[in-house]
Amino acid sequence: MKIRRLGHSDIDVGAVGLGCMVMAGDYGPVGEADAIATMHRALDIGVNLFDTANVYGKGSNETLVGKGLNGHRDKCVLATKFGSVHKPDGTRGLNAKAIYVPQACDESLQRLGIDHIDLYYLHRPDPEVEIEETVGAMARLIEAGKIRHIGLSEVSVETLRRAHAVHPISALQSEYSLFTRDHEQTTIPVCKELGITFIPYAPLGRAMLADTILGPKSLGDGDKRLQFPRFSEDNLERNQKLLTPLKDIAARHGCTPAQISLAWILSRNDNFIPIPGTRRIAHVEANSAATDIALDNADIRKLDNIYAPGIAAGPRMSEWRMARSGL
Repeated sequence: MKIRRLGHSDIDVGAVGLGCMVMAGDYGPVGEADAIATMHRALDIGVNLFDTANVYGKGSNETLVGKGLNGHRDKCVLATKFGSVHKPDGTRGLNAKAIYVPQACDESLQRLGIDHIDLYYLHRPDPEVEIEETVGAMARLIEAGKIRHIGLSEVSVETLRRAHAVHPISALQSEYSLFTRDHEQTTIPVCKELGITFIPYAPLGRAMLADTILGPKSLGDGDKRLQFPRFSEDNLERNQKLLTPLKDIAARHGCTPAQISLAWILSRNDNFIPIPGTRRIAHVEANSAATDIALDNADIRKLDNIYAPGIAAGPRMSEWRMARSGL
């Protein structure tokens, strides 16, 4: 596994991390033993950045990650998030008030079973709270020894700059893949300028770029991907037709479309650390192996041109999800 430095830190992590959200059951049921075995295998092959959040599984995902990594704290870099909250009516809300920040952190520490968080993200900015207030409270957590570094997720360029002026931001996490290139002209150049690591989540388009989804009916009734516009029957069919060139390049390299998708991301900037989510050992092994795939300039140009921004059918999120982002 190739190594990359995490933003404004002294932390080195594998060039591909592990998104643990899918272990909460959002994409279908998963057994605890299988999830823990996947985490252990990830550690064995050099994947050491584990990403979760306090709202995944209403906290159960943090508990699972903490259980799976118990006894391996010295080998892993733990990232979690706060700011997105479950409301009594079952909907999601936002809370990034300074008074809430230490409470959320303490609750995550307890569920994870650790004494400090390596990378603590604001999951989504709260429109009712100035970013300076939130980041100031997060900085005080560093002073208290409860977190090591600060990250943000899905924020605008303006918010990123304002936050970084309060305290150095080590990582910005946003959706990015061959199907979602929105940030190339906005936050990504600013991350490079400010020395902030860019963490692409959903780098495989929620498995669409892996070419493993047969159709909407192949996803279970509880699969949350069905809430995303690109997974509607018409859009999914159109998007699957776009995968032919990707599969052709993968065949020439003797690998999978998912591996080519990750290799493309890794080739774009040595400050990118994608965090594909999986609950399966075979997938974490394959994703890790993508760091050894060297795409030539012709492959990269072809992928850049074919999967131009806006090529995917349907927006990347539903309207209510986009309304909750800070973009």
